[in-house]
Amino acid sequence: MTNQLKFFILILTTTLTSFSCKNETQKKNQTTQTNNTESVAIIGNYVSDGYVNRKHGSDWVSVAVTKLDNDKLNISVRSRADIKKPTCTFDATAQKVDDKTYETQIDGKSVLFLFLKDELSISTKNEADKDLLYFYCSGGASIAGTYQRIDEKLDETQIDKKQFSRVLNLQSIGFNISSVVKDGNNQLTVLTFGLPHDYNEIFDIGNNIIVNAEVEDLNADGSPELVVFAQSQDKSKKITVYAFSVNNQTSMSQVYFQPTEENKKINNGYNGNDEFALVENYLVQRFSIYKNGNKTDKMKQIQYKLVNGEASRRFEIAKISEYDIK
Repeated sequence: MTNQLKFFILILTTTLTSFSCKNETQKKNQTTQTNNTESVAIIGNYVSDGYVNRKHGSDWVSVAVTKLDNDKLNISVRSRADIKKPTCTFDATAQKVDDKTYETQIDGKSVLFLFLKDELSISTKNEADKDLLYFYCSGGASIAGTYQRIDEKLDETQIDKKQFSRVLNLQSIGFNISSVVKDGNNQLTVLTFGLPHDYNEIFDIGNNIIVNAEVEDLNADGSPELVVFAQSQDKSKKITVYAFSVNNQTSMSQVYFQPTEENKKINNGYNGNDEFALVENYLVQRFSIYKNGNKTDKMKQIQYKLVNGEASRRFEIAKISEYDIK
């Protein structure tokens, strides 16, 4: 064997060995990344430091994280409520940013939820916005901070019983929306502040749970509308809409929304699992279209506009569209 051939074989062997090592390193890195992703358990309950000493009177705050869909989480912050009024109350829907980070918008400002192994950190995206998170607590506290994951249910003898709580503001009018379980049924309370004749009503919503509430001036008359979304707890996950309109900045009355299953213009193919949102001056609904009980690859989207009715305001269909989701 010539020296030139020996040199060539040596170079080839070294190259193959290096390539093999790089592949192994890449595989190990990929495995490590996968394991790190899998080790971050997101869904569950998280608590502040005071929770371990709760039997000795320590105040504490919890964060319950539940899944809405593949890219959204429901974030519910509750605190101890058996000794005094709750110190912190907050509800939000968070959108996935990456495998460990979710985000929600409050008054155009970003709030981040970072999930690491056995802990959750809440903060604003911009440091200058951190005061925003003090609004949801009393006594100078903030929902910002780090919470530790626990593997058991939260202490039901101490925790705030509100299932949903949100305070919204628009055009100098405030809305306090909350729900609790009473006598076996869920009850929705809608309270306004800032009106000469404030609205304070309670609605029996059965087994439905409130999943969101939004406010917008839908008819551009200088007074806001409040829309609350209640979701059924069966497989259909149907949404019931509770809507309210402020009248000339003086009072508020309920707005009629025809249930989807009763509306012949749009109920063909409807099987629940619908989503709602306020987009500009419209209430927008979308849902997958079903045929013969099976989900198809088509979605139906409906835009509703707010109109004046004979007895009260109501939502009227403005546009219906269908599109492929593949």
